[in-house]
Amino acid sequence: MSIFRSLRHYNYRLFFTGQSISLVGTWMQRVAISWLIYRLTGSAFLLGLVTFLSLIPSLVLAPYAGSYVDRHNKFKILIITQVILMLQAGALALMIWFKHYDIFWIAALSLVQGLVNAFDVTARQSLMVNLVEDKEDLPNAIALNSSVFNAARLVGPALAGVILSTLGEDICFIINFVSFIAVLGCLLMMKLKLAEHKKSTENIWVDLKKGYAYLRTSPDLASMILMMAASSLLVIPFTTLLPVFAKDIFSGTATTFGWFESAAGFGAFFGAIYMATLKAGQHLQKIIIISALLLAVSVIALAISPSLILALICTGLAALGLMAQTSSINTYLQTHADDLMRGRTLSYYIMAYQGVLPIGSLLMGYFAHQFGTQLVVAFEGVAGLLIVAAYVYYEKHKSEFRQNAVSVS
Repeated sequence: MSIFRSLRHYNYRLFFTGQSISLVGTWMQRVAISWLIYRLTGSAFLLGLVTFLSLIPSLVLAPYAGSYVDRHNKFKILIITQVILMLQAGALALMIWFKHYDIFWIAALSLVQGLVNAFDVTARQSLMVNLVEDKEDLPNAIALNSSVFNAARLVGPALAGVILSTLGEDICFIINFVSFIAVLGCLLMMKLKLAEHKKSTENIWVDLKKGYAYLRTSPDLASMILMMAASSLLVIPFTTLLPVFAKDIFSGTATTFGWFESAAGFGAFFGAIYMATLKAGQHLQKIIIISALLLAVSVIALAISPSLILALICTGLAALGLMAQTSSINTYLQTHADDLMRGRTLSYYIMAYQGVLPIGSLLMGYFAHQFGTQLVVAFEGVAGLLIVAAYVYYEKHKSEFRQNAVSVS
């Protein structure tokens, strides 16, 4: 089938297989940590704080990581980061196994995960173009990678919900630790021939500035990254507050939280499947606008949902829109960025997505604590509509913006 056409490439097939297994464990751990923190503290703010610590390094380190990845062997970087992430998961599993419920160390391990992920995600995204020999299959490979991520988001939380209710959080962490064996095994079986770029002799911070200058001369790329940053700050943090919807608003248990995460995974999975069916060169800007609108409207509907079933449906639709938006932006950047600047361009995307998100999570967690979760989530949806309006306005008047930028310079 054409939807799976990128799987005909040996290296990508191995990458896809390893990720399929490992990501289930990753999502189980994410759900277990969120539930554990909220169960122990009952604080929406601390829930946002742990998310903040796990993602904030991407804001600070992503541009540096992009320059570093462009200078070094991205495959070796990926192997190293996966080993460290496996050890981090093992440390967390041991701590919870021995019932050492220390919020400080849980937060510290989340910070370690964030530091490593700043390099891991950049290397993984930059490597994607080297896993498929036929570049016509690259958009399909990116979309399938998103689909396996979101399929894991569907399966992982569902399993986590059952395990949390029966066996406890520690089993979720142990499963995640073991799942890294699959991804490391598949990576070591690959047969990659990476083109050696001439290593820059300039200071790495000079390379970083070149990446910023490149984006300034590429307004289509920059506008998408700015849109992603605004969404990460004001809209996407609704996902951090899902445990509050499950436990407090709908008086549920860990299983109910698993339903919310699985609903999000279900919607995002279908969004990824849709993206995988697209042919190379289709109008991605249009998809970005429509998907961002779906995200914003669904988040508003989630905030005012009177029943659990309706809230789950809205969560799924919001995740579908979010997935299509992020995948479209990712695909556009990967297919339009210069080869020598791809790592740096993607690092700014990662900074805008995963780096700004923790700030948004912390802010929205604090505002939810002060003003109520439903009111804050409704605000996030309205903010999403304003972001789409700003992007559409820019697209219609971008020639004027470019002329003004040239005259200023």
